[in-house]
Amino acid sequence: MKKSQVYAVVDIETTGTDAAVDRIIQFGCVLIQNGEIISRFATDVNPNQAISKQIQKLTGISNARVQKAPYFEDVALTIYNLLADTVFVAHNIYFDYSFLTQELIRCGAPKLAIPGIDTVELAQIFLPTEKSFRLGDLSESLGLNHDNPHQADSDAQVTAELLLLIEAKMRRLPLITMETIDQLSQQTGMDTSSYIHHIYEEMKQNILPLSEDIRIVSGIGVRKKEVPLFEEKLYGDPVFPKKKKAKEKLFDQTIHYRSEQSRMMNLVYDHFTTNETKDLFIEAATGTGKSLGYLFPISYLATPENPVIISTVSIVLQNQLLEKDIQLANQICPKPLRAVIIKSHRHYIDLQRFKATLKNPLQQKQYALYQMGVLVWLLETVTGDLDELQLTSFNHIFWRDVAHRGLDFLSNQDPLYQEDFVRFLYKKVRQSNVLIVNHAFLAQETLRETALLPKSAYLIIDEAHHLPDIAGKISHRQFNYLSFKKQVALYLEEDQLFDQVSHILEEAKEDQRLLRIYCNAADDLVEEFSDLLYEFAALFPKQKQQTMEDVILTKPVFDQLSLAGEASIRKIEILLSEMKEIQKRIQQSVEEQLEKYTASDRIILVRLLQFFERIDHVYDCFDIYVNEWHPRWIKEYSRTSQGTGILAVNDLEASILPTTSWYERYQHILYTGGTLRFGNDKKYLPTKLGVPDALFKTLPDPYDYEQHARLYIPTDGISVSQTNSAEFSAYIASVIQELAQQNRSMLVLFTSHELLSNVYHRIHQSFLNEGRELLAQGISGSREKILKRFVHSKNSILLGADSFWEGVDLPGDALSLLIVTRLPFENPQRPFVKARYDYLEEKGIQAFTHEALPKATLRLRQALGRLIRSNKDTGAMIILDRRLITAKYGKRMLKALPKDLPVKEAPLMEITAELNEFLNQ
Repeated sequence: MKKSQVYAVVDIETTGTDAAVDRIIQFGCVLIQNGEIISRFATDVNPNQAISKQIQKLTGISNARVQKAPYFEDVALTIYNLLADTVFVAHNIYFDYSFLTQELIRCGAPKLAIPGIDTVELAQIFLPTEKSFRLGDLSESLGLNHDNPHQADSDAQVTAELLLLIEAKMRRLPLITMETIDQLSQQTGMDTSSYIHHIYEEMKQNILPLSEDIRIVSGIGVRKKEVPLFEEKLYGDPVFPKKKKAKEKLFDQTIHYRSEQSRMMNLVYDHFTTNETKDLFIEAATGTGKSLGYLFPISYLATPENPVIISTVSIVLQNQLLEKDIQLANQICPKPLRAVIIKSHRHYIDLQRFKATLKNPLQQKQYALYQMGVLVWLLETVTGDLDELQLTSFNHIFWRDVAHRGLDFLSNQDPLYQEDFVRFLYKKVRQSNVLIVNHAFLAQETLRETALLPKSAYLIIDEAHHLPDIAGKISHRQFNYLSFKKQVALYLEEDQLFDQVSHILEEAKEDQRLLRIYCNAADDLVEEFSDLLYEFAALFPKQKQQTMEDVILTKPVFDQLSLAGEASIRKIEILLSEMKEIQKRIQQSVEEQLEKYTASDRIILVRLLQFFERIDHVYDCFDIYVNEWHPRWIKEYSRTSQGTGILAVNDLEASILPTTSWYERYQHILYTGGTLRFGNDKKYLPTKLGVPDALFKTLPDPYDYEQHARLYIPTDGISVSQTNSAEFSAYIASVIQELAQQNRSMLVLFTSHELLSNVYHRIHQSFLNEGRELLAQGISGSREKILKRFVHSKNSILLGADSFWEGVDLPGDALSLLIVTRLPFENPQRPFVKARYDYLEEKGIQAFTHEALPKATLRLRQALGRLIRSNKDTGAMIILDRRLITAKYGKRMLKALPKDLPVKEAPLMEITAELNEFLNQ
């Protein structure tokens, strides 16, 4: 590329994605030279075919608008000449370049033969922490003006600005970082690599000084990081203010005094400073300000020697605590709160192993894109937490190669040892008085050989109603025979893992011998499992196997296992025990001689240790599956579509906290959340968590539901229990279309993905024709993307299941209509649910009354919480399931909803008319 090269940043809009039949309706081009925009060209194009309503809605380009525009034949040569001698730039170049080329050829112009750069790949490399690489999302995140998304002139302008922004960032990088990126960029598409090389060569001509906050270690640029010592103000020992006046004086104008929040502060302080009770539950509705309600009092007590551990449900809430709530608390707390989020080491990058990937890079495009992105990210991150990269999955081999294995597997002779992120995390922990984790991390403490959380007087479990389900998921163990068989077969192949490890252990003859025995055992294990699963399959009726349904393995069924099956079990147990013993010896040997292995060797050895971990999981799962017959263990057997078996184990007592390894380590535990009780029953959640005698306090709900909310049940609905799926989906579709006339955002909650999908396909086309956005879980993208699109479009409709019942923040106009299609009961016919209910019945607990009904009611309350989240919110919930009125238990569910929530039964037409008046008042 020339020094004064002209870059043509292009975007086209088309009637569809197939260049054979679809046509261009708009062409936009922005020309850049020497880092500046020098000219623009844009034109509408008459496609000589109808533009669908979907494309009209997307682009804002109507059929009437293009009627007067030139045909592509008229402008083909103009466009070709405009692009001659330029470098073609586009966001996802593969579409624009090939479509435009096909159109030029069709119209008799020469085909494009100019170099091309993809700004999607450039953004993935140089903007690695962006949530999304769609042009609209990038422009919003980076503050680029994007007046008309999906119009070629506007998209080309924004892509040009994006290219200039990325180029400016490239030129600020350390030269050594750019040198490595230049080498790795050979894997990128089109001529993106030549562009990177061109910038690198220019940077060499004018080397800038290294930024003060960057250091180069072992050829890698990293951001400097240091842990300031924890310091308290030394004057006096502040006294916790219990009275309103004392609090108001401290709060000053920073926050407003709220009586419910103040009461919570006092309850929390008293709980943590008296020795009367260990467990306290505080139910505080959204809007009470519960985070500050516990952070303020704990600031008077927590120290780095005796920190408060706060467990919440998700990464989003962890970050909110750290970045928002604790920052606010520190404006009013006389003593500082210094917080750190703790995650297991797998969440962090291992710099030593990352460096090893650079020495022997895998020749694969996605691997190289991740490597280059990480090189840029290391100049920005001080935590090394991979979650900062906003990826939806870390399943790619690259992440397995670079994820941290813990301190035991680091070489302390490597210069990067001093920069290690997990070591830095532990240093921060020692200087922090607030340690933030999530429920999954807390639940996993029971499974860890070495505890990662310290003992303390203070543990706070926020969003505590999630803990039982998460503890259950963490205790779940599964063995998938097919994936295990494939992995073993792959690793046993020539030049694959076991061969590679054998080569590394060349000098350790005893370890090599053990590895050979281990490989034979792994091979035998696959055969024995094959035989055993054949015998297991014979225990269950043929029709169950054909439907691939999960079935529960009970002791009476297990006792019918053939002699051949019993022999297989004994052989499997011997093989697994032998393999575990060999693993222990090899791992010990490797760790003792860690320094003698290269970083590349350690990547291979880590893959071996990951396989060792899998064998440990298989051992634990299998041991419980065939030997433990306490009613708490539910064993599932299922068949894959390939006809092989899956064994799974669930622990029904995983949420009984006094049986965990961590419960005793905390003197006082606070459990809080918006929905912790079932109606007036305060024992439901404490009993589930095994602390039935816990103290329970409920703070008054701060919202005026009478003024701001309505609950409607249509009288002309159909009976959920007496209708089939097709009739029910048709009914739901008709209700959505009727209520959609309100022209407001609407959230529709389902208990079944199948029903959600059926309803979506019934109404999708009609809403598309109206140019109205219909979003659906599992169909329209990730949860995060769906929510973002829902919030930003004024009257869209979102069909959601599972996770959309709670944890979704849609304040104000973002949501004013909520439809609940069916009361959120679990399906009692699911084998696992049925087994859990049977277990409760055997213990003398009525499963429906004490488990199914409270669980469904809490879920319904959480759904209402999506609608009313502040005093300014107004909204209506429409429940289509008439069992809320007709069934005996319906009264108990209604009682559990806020007392002043107006509830009305009426025909749908009347509800629609009333809604219009209520929502527009």
